[in-house]
Amino acid sequence: SSSEDLLLRTTETNIRVSREDLDTLVRKGHLALENDWDALQAFERIERGEQKSTEKKVILPESVRKHAEEIDTALASIKVCDPAIGSGAFPVGMLHEIVNARLALAPHNGNTATPYELKRHAIRESIYGVDIDASAIDIARLRLWLSLIVDEERYDTIEPLPNLDYKIVRGDSLIGFPENWQSPSFQEIEDLKKQFFEETNQDSKKELKAKIDTEIQQRYSDSKRIFGYQVNFDFRLLFSEVWHQRDGFDVVIGNPPYVQIQKFSGQQIQKDWEKQKYETFAKTGDIYSLFYEKGYRILRNGGVLAFITSNKWMRAAYGKKLREFFKTKVVVEQLIDFGDSPIFSEATTYTNILLFRKMIGNSQTKAWDLSSSYTAKTSLEQVLEARGQAMPVFSAGGYILLEPRLAAIKKRIEEIGTPLKEWGVSIYRGILTGFNEAFIIDGKKKDELIAADPKSAEIIKPILRGRDIKRYRVDFADLWLINTHNGYGNVPPIGINDYPTIKAHLDRYWDKLKKRQDKGVTPYNLRNCAYIGEFRKEKIVWAEIVFDSAFYYDTSGVFPEATSFVLTGERTKCLTGMLNSRLLTFAFRAFYAGGDLRGDTFRYKKAFLMNLPIPRVVGKVQVIIGILVDYIQFANQTDIKLESAFFEQLIDGLVYELYFPDEIKAAGKEILQHLGKLESLTDNMSDAEKLAVIQRQFDRLYDPNQPVRNAIETLDSVDVVRTIQAALKK
Repeated sequence: SSSEDLLLRTTETNIRVSREDLDTLVRKGHLALENDWDALQAFERIERGEQKSTEKKVILPESVRKHAEEIDTALASIKVCDPAIGSGAFPVGMLHEIVNARLALAPHNGNTATPYELKRHAIRESIYGVDIDASAIDIARLRLWLSLIVDEERYDTIEPLPNLDYKIVRGDSLIGFPENWQSPSFQEIEDLKKQFFEETNQDSKKELKAKIDTEIQQRYSDSKRIFGYQVNFDFRLLFSEVWHQRDGFDVVIGNPPYVQIQKFSGQQIQKDWEKQKYETFAKTGDIYSLFYEKGYRILRNGGVLAFITSNKWMRAAYGKKLREFFKTKVVVEQLIDFGDSPIFSEATTYTNILLFRKMIGNSQTKAWDLSSSYTAKTSLEQVLEARGQAMPVFSAGGYILLEPRLAAIKKRIEEIGTPLKEWGVSIYRGILTGFNEAFIIDGKKKDELIAADPKSAEIIKPILRGRDIKRYRVDFADLWLINTHNGYGNVPPIGINDYPTIKAHLDRYWDKLKKRQDKGVTPYNLRNCAYIGEFRKEKIVWAEIVFDSAFYYDTSGVFPEATSFVLTGERTKCLTGMLNSRLLTFAFRAFYAGGDLRGDTFRYKKAFLMNLPIPRVVGKVQVIIGILVDYIQFANQTDIKLESAFFEQLIDGLVYELYFPDEIKAAGKEILQHLGKLESLTDNMSDAEKLAVIQRQFDRLYDPNQPVRNAIETLDSVDVVRTIQAALKK
């Protein structure tokens, strides 16, 4: 369990016992509880001559037995905090692990404390928690109390629960006094708390609590005046004894909330978070990032944090600051990525477990990618043992966990390719009307408007929605944009009075047009779109959210709608073929996509796509892939599927050969050298002539004796190709 691992990591830094032996104590100590007592007694009987031999063996290693007293002392004084305690599940888990380990040590250090006494000690000395929700605090306290009394055999002699008023506390973990700020009252409050915890007389206890609360509230009431923000909880103030004894917690554990910071935009709480000077703060980010940093701040040097949180930080743009924080401030010792596996039955989340130590170093991170192999019903330890470790690949663009074979593929792709952002291409979002009902019309309405005033045709343009764009084709839905643009470059805005029929159509929506936040110079005009002229150029269009790569090469001047993107620049036809290839589909999805959608869909956002490394092909290969794109798109228009599929496979093979030339050559699967000359399709050809060209080339290359066909059909015999194809099927 995570609690076992935390206990192990915390203990191993303080005691001169091997990691393996401590592992036996923490993970198998419960088996030693009765066994070791019996074994030791048997050994004593043998020494006294009362018994000849025994099959009993001591489970705990000799080094643990030898240092049992030191280890027990460390466990007795450990300090654990959950800064978003909720129902208290994680601290209760730690409580059980501490007690079980101490019980396992008891036969070897003479400790005769009962489980009840050990639990009571741990609750009083070791467990701390905070939550902003008062009901969560009540539940956590109750849970600790129940976990205690379950081990008390005589309820008539049960002692009062250790007072948790200053251990499990309501408050905002993220807002506190400035780091390293000290007040003389801290020591005074700590002294009063010591008296309070030991006091059993109820009247005296009430007096002490009132005095402590007054001192604490005074510090809080001064915070607004002194620091410029209101504090209602502070770790060093409430838990001052932890810093006095340890200079911070040994362990911070929890499952902090996942809430986007922008939901609090403009509110005082967001301003107060900014004033805490969190390095990980990003207005587009999530508060769990701040909890990671707060956890770091309240740890002692060498202390360990383990959180289960959203894994969005690993790739999302807002996670860049948190990734940098992990890279420069801590040693990430373990990272388990569950992808979108259902960890919590009541919530849909992308989840990971991250464990770091508060120190600077270069320790190798142990990482596992369980995105496709874990369910909550499975034992996590069994899965981790059965599944090999992944290689963590850390970069400014994100953290990803890869099997060694995939890490090698990523390395090759980045060696051969050039990130698209260095190509000199431009990517733009499709047009946003602000009111589609008025500005996007069907073919019938378009015909009506043009029939009434032929001049209307000047500003009515075909438009594609994201859902209309497929792989190498578009399914035009007969939708049209009223392009009353707001001007661009030297082109002035459209004057609506020049198009009276269109004005009459838009007047039907006047009330809503007038209220639009994103209108142009008049309510009739579309919002500013400085790049609207780009839509008339040769371009690639694609939908943002897709199940598979679906790029289309367009020269018709069609306008894309806001659920799609366009790319303009050089070599767009060749680039269309490469982006649709299996290799680059795999590479984008595995290494560069943001990972923020569930299931089989992924998002071809500009920020992600610009990082995709693609070879800057020129000359023969560029021409060949461009010709094949023409073949495929024309074949799709005329619905000749076999030919289209074959030419797609041909592009796939050429792209594999670009990235993995040595592997392809060694396997005898080269395509380029056997391809011969491909005939181009030209604008002055009739459809029948184009079809004839495609058929001739297909017949030539699809011949059973053609090396090209043989290479395509057996390409998966190449190990790297087989690995990529298997990954695409997941």
